[in-house]
This record gives sequence, structure tokens and C-alpha cells, in this order.
Amino acid sequence: MPRPFSIARLSLLMVAPFVSASAVAQDSSAATGTSKPTPTLPTDSIPPPRDLPYPGSLKIAVDATDVAHGVFRVSETIPVKAGPIVLLYPQWLPGAHAPQGQIDKVAGLTFHAGNRVLAWRRDQTDMYAFHVDVPTGVSEISVTFDFVSATDADQGQVVTSPNLLGLEWISTMLYPAGHYVRQIVVEPSATFPAGWTAATALRPVQPATGGTVHYKPVALDTLADSPVFAGRFARSEQLSPDVTLNMVADRPDQLAIAPAQLALERALVEQATKLYGARHYSHYDFLVALSDRVLTGVGLEHHRSSEDQMAPDSFLNWTDGVAERDLLAHEYTHSWNGKFRRPADLWTPDYRTPMRNSLLWVYEGQTQFWGKVLTARAGLISRDDAYDSLAQTAAAYAAQVGRNWRPLVDTTNEEILSNRRPEPFPSYQRDEAYYEEGQLIWLDADSLIREKSGGKRSLDDFAKAFFGVRDRDWGELTYTFDDVVATLNKVQPYDWASFLHARVDELAPQPPLDGLARGGYALTYSDQPGHVWTAREKAGETLDLSYSLGLKVGKEGAVTGVIWNGPAFAAGLSVGSKITAVDGDAYDDDGLKAAITRAKNDGKPIALLIKQGKTYRTVAVTWTGGLRYPHLVRTGKGPSTLDALYRPRG
Repeated sequence: MPRPFSIARLSLLMVAPFVSASAVAQDSSAATGTSKPTPTLPTDSIPPPRDLPYPGSLKIAVDATDVAHGVFRVSETIPVKAGPIVLLYPQWLPGAHAPQGQIDKVAGLTFHAGNRVLAWRRDQTDMYAFHVDVPTGVSEISVTFDFVSATDADQGQVVTSPNLLGLEWISTMLYPAGHYVRQIVVEPSATFPAGWTAATALRPVQPATGGTVHYKPVALDTLADSPVFAGRFARSEQLSPDVTLNMVADRPDQLAIAPAQLALERALVEQATKLYGARHYSHYDFLVALSDRVLTGVGLEHHRSSEDQMAPDSFLNWTDGVAERDLLAHEYTHSWNGKFRRPADLWTPDYRTPMRNSLLWVYEGQTQFWGKVLTARAGLISRDDAYDSLAQTAAAYAAQVGRNWRPLVDTTNEEILSNRRPEPFPSYQRDEAYYEEGQLIWLDADSLIREKSGGKRSLDDFAKAFFGVRDRDWGELTYTFDDVVATLNKVQPYDWASFLHARVDELAPQPPLDGLARGGYALTYSDQPGHVWTAREKAGETLDLSYSLGLKVGKEGAVTGVIWNGPAFAAGLSVGSKITAVDGDAYDDDGLKAAITRAKNDGKPIALLIKQGKTYRTVAVTWTGGLRYPHLVRTGKGPSTLDALYRPRG
């Protein structure tokens, strides 16, 4: 309530108009201080990239033999002329869509001109740039440094073990500023542990000698896009005359891929070729690490190869890997979508220029769509499992409350904003929705094309027209939003600009599930999980109760996910908590599921004893809907556009 009005306050009001201007000024100065500096603005002394050839060739040699310490020792020779030069370490990384260059892992940096050590200084505003003054009469300098890769997961991606490694050249190079990276020629070489086999899209000048491989000269952007997997235990299989499956593993028995499995991988290449009608590589190398010790979670696209980490027993226990079976198809699709056809605002002339990600819902979203479809068409996953996977995607975005405040297009900034750090509430923050929700948008587009064309055309026609041009061209052909719309209109006339703007740029509280309905299917739930669901739980060692309690539980009761505004959220649970007891009994997964079923029958809350930090507390979770797992059910009669989409191409 307001304070009583007083004579003292009235006196202040009467006096205030007569306070002098100088007194006010003095009071203002006293509040802010009298010393008021002007900013010293930084100047950019780094030359911008120009589309001009760099004179001479760089030589880059990487010694990758110290796998015990995870250290790659780098030696470079760079042609120069006298005067100042700026050398850059890659910052904005293709495929990462973000400034994720590991400058913090560069150590022991030294520059030489002959026997003379040259002084260097890091740029004051760009931590990835190094200034060096080249003495008169010097035509080349040498650069040495160590790339000290992560040795534990909390330091970043672990890339070496006693039995295998992944070498990304983009982490082991400095390059001269002022040129497009496609205009800088490099002669690369690498030395691996004795007896190891190396695989890459690069081709050697001659067979390896003493563990050292000298590769043919390439442009710097090609080198950066051509990683190497090497291992003590390795195997290669031809999937087609120009596509090779290269595998390295922790143990030799893990390389035992069965003939039937190999036939399915060959079918993937065949189905992709039929879809796109052109290839944008001279040869393509799948690089697959069968390991749970290094390269965990890796799935990274390149133009003529891909980096893929799979469970060590992926081929030995084939059925258990169904949830991640689309990995190779996804990264392979990127050769067409993302590498050859690339968003104009995402393509950059070097690795210093910032990337803009506004079209990742095409780059990644349509790749996610085709990766799932091609996996099913090749027979790598059954149709039922493919539909269960699609149901999980639909359910996730139906439950994503973040769509009420954040449009899909803004999520394309997520990798820059968060650097893929784990988030407290992904369903509210909406993280990288452009992947899976992008898949749903393109499913919607496919069903609409089929409906309006009477089944004569589909998104297959878009893929061939948009990605399948210029056979064997493995440069980059950029595109804009208008280019996407124009190609869609050539396939099937429609107001595609409005269709896409409504789903991508505007707030969309409801998920884009029209493609399911138009295809003759609906999202439903039952108390039994599908095969893909249980396989994903097993692989992730997680109990996923997203659509009942709104909760995911990891090892030993650790809460690993909470759905915003779900029952667990309402009870006060968050990631970082630990469930120690359920209804008075020590926690286990089966006990929690039994409690959910019990609550459905008796309507009583579920009592959870929670440990958060050093504090214990009991919370009551109210939920009477029982166990719920998403599925698709057939609702229409006659031909289904969804069935037609997933059917193999003859």
C-alpha cells in the first residue's frame, strides 16, 4: 500500500523545481564518475580472402604415431615472400556449421626461416590468426606444432586409441590469409603406427613406405574435407566400382560383416544412385570406426567420404543396431545435399568467414528425410521399424512446447549458440529441431506433390532436378530459398513459398504432421514399445518415459531428460537429479514401469525419493495414463503415399 503523504515530502516537492542546473550536473557526474574514456576500437589487419592462386605449394606432414598420448605432430613448409604474413588456424568448420576449430589444442607452435627462429604474435581480436614478419631473402618458412587431441571425453572428442585413430587435416594446419582456400595447393603426407592401414578419399602418390603415406597434391579445401581413419585392424569392401566401405575396429572379430549385410550396404549405394541420377564424386569412401572407445557419436559428412562411428558389435549383433542404421545413408546423402548443393549463405571462401545457417532445414532436414527413406528402400531397416522411427519423430515434435516461442528457422543458429552442449530442457529450448522437424516438413511436401499430381510425381523428382545435375561434378553449386521454391514449382505448381514460410519462419504451435495424415497414417500410443524404441534404449542405456512421466532415466537412476511441463517437471525433477527409490523400494527400471502401471489402475501418485546434490527429498508424480509409446496406425483405404515413398526403386 502507498506510504502516508507527509509535510516533509511536500517540502521536497516544492523545493525541487528551484534546484540549479549545475547542481543536477554535479549530481550526475558524481553518480557516473568524472573519468570517461573513449573506446580503442580494434582494426582488422588480416587480409580478406581473394579468389587468386597462392604462389607455390604448401607441404603438410603429420606424424600420427603417438596414439598413447593422442598427439599429432605437424610440420609445414609454406612458400612466402619478405614482409608480414598472417597464418590462420581453421575456425568455422564445414559440417559443424559453427566456429568449432580446436585452437585450444595447438601447442608448441614454432616458426623457422632456415635455422632462424621467427617471432610470432597472436592477433589481438582473432585468436585463430598469427602474425609473422618474414625476413628479406627468405622464400619459405617452416611451421611446427603439436595438436594435442582430447584424451578424455570431458576435453572433447577422443580420436586416438592403441588400435585406431581419426585424423582430420583441418585440425592440423595453418594456412595463409588472403586467398580462397580452393586456391591454395597442398602436398600432404602422414605417418601412422607400423602395420596400420589407413583409409581416406585422398589417393597416395605411391604405396606407403615405413608407415608414411604421401598423398597426391590437392587444394586446401579438398584436404580439409578428406579425413583419414587408420587402424591396427581394418577391412575394406567395394560397394560399387567407385564406392568403398572402409572399417577399422577395436578387435579383428568386429570386422566380420556377413554377405547379407554387405548386400544391404550395396543396395544403399544403388538406391541413392537411382534417386539422384548423378554422382558428385570421382570415388567415395565410407570411413567407419567400430568402437565405443574413440570417435564416439561421430557422423560427419564430406564430399567424397564420411566419418561414421558405430557400436563395436554393429555387425555381430545386427538386430540391436536398428535405431542407428540410417547413419551411413544420412552422411552419404550429404555428398549431394550439403556438399555439392550448398546453401549460398553457408558456403565460405575460407575458414575465417562466418557461416550463416538459415537453410539448414534443407541441408540437414532434407538429408535426414532422404537418409531415413534410403535406409528403408535399401532394406537396411524394415518398413515397420521405419514407421516406428517416424512415429517417434512425430511424437517428439508434438510434445515440444518450445514451438510456441521459437520458429524453426531460429533453431538453425543452435550450433553457433550452444556448440552442441547438453541443454537442461531441449523440449522447451528446441535445440536442433531443423533436423527431425525438417524431415516432417519434407514428408509433408512429398505427400502433397503426390496428391496434387495424382501420384505421377513426388519429392524424388525434386531430388533428381535439384541435386542430380552435373554428373561427376564435385565442386560446389550454391542455392537460395528462391532456388528451392523454383524447383518445387517445376515439379508441381503450388504456393511453395507460403508452404515453407509457414512451417519454417513462423511460429507453429502444431507439428507438421499433415504428411502422415495425407499418407493414410496417424500417430497413436500404446503401452508396448516398438523394436526401434527398445534398441535405442539399450544402446543409450536409458529408460525413456517421455510420453508418460515426461522423463528419461540413465544408469543408476540418473535423470537424463525432463519434458518441459510434463508430470516429472511438475513434480520438480530436472536433469542432474537421481532417483534412489520408487514407492519406498530401491530404484530399478522395471520397478518404475510397474509403478506407472499401478498408478493407472489406482489413480495414486508415484512417490520418488530424489537425490539432488547432497539433498534428499520425496516428490509425488501425478500420472494416470500408464506407459505410452508412439506408433503409426493405418487410417485410410487404398494406396498410401507413405507406403509409396518408402518402397524400393526398381
